[in-house]
Amino acid sequence: MAYALITGASKGIGLEIARELARRKFDLLLVARSAALLKQVAQQVATEHGVKTDTFAIDLAEAGAAQQVFDWCSQKKYAVQALINNAGYGLSGPFEKHSLAEHTNMMSVNMTALVELTYLFLPQLRQQSKAYILNIGSSAAYQAVPGLSLYSASKVFVLQFSRGLHQELRKSSVSVTCVCPGSTDTGFADRAQIGEKGRKAAEKVNMTPKDVAQQAVDAMLAGKIEVVTGLLNKAGKLMAWLLPKGLVEQTAGSIYD
Repeated sequence: MAYALITGASKGIGLEIARELARRKFDLLLVARSAALLKQVAQQVATEHGVKTDTFAIDLAEAGAAQQVFDWCSQKKYAVQALINNAGYGLSGPFEKHSLAEHTNMMSVNMTALVELTYLFLPQLRQQSKAYILNIGSSAAYQAVPGLSLYSASKVFVLQFSRGLHQELRKSSVSVTCVCPGSTDTGFADRAQIGEKGRKAAEKVNMTPKDVAQQAVDAMLAGKIEVVTGLLNKAGKLMAWLLPKGLVEQTAGSIYD
């Protein structure tokens, strides 16, 4: 079987997606920043599920990172059947709190690397009898979120790009799925520097990475366009559509005051 390539695969949702795909006997290519952690994960997954694994450590915020990932696969002659663009993170607080470099690095990971990897691997994916692109969005894509303004905007991009590309490729062998989790028990809050108020709010609705990963892989293999994980997050999406935008934005933003 051809490989599934997963970015952000060393922990959180990416790690659980790797485990879920390995359980279904996909061989794995794992990409993340930490070489040591990646190798540990790869060895564990290979031993538990009897699949082939390989790793490539890189920071996707770096210019040309996606090309390096693609070139590595080409040199190793890995045929990719599933591209899982999971890597991403947020920055919380007022927009001006963070430096311009911090903002552009986040956009590079959340959007630019995702687009570049998709562009580079798409010709190869088309050659497979059945292939998949899975992009991890966020429930934050359904409304502006003051205090996470740029992060939520980046996930709007991921969602709309995924939906458009799904339609473009609907007559091909490649399906495109965007999965939008809500609060999940990962390291997101730490890296995003979420305050105590936001953490407490998240604890009430947190899903496990394993549950999100199972729903994500199921959706990908079923060829679904878009999935919001969890009943509460589905309800939140509906309310964001029904209620006045200003009210929704004020409510969302109050969590990150």
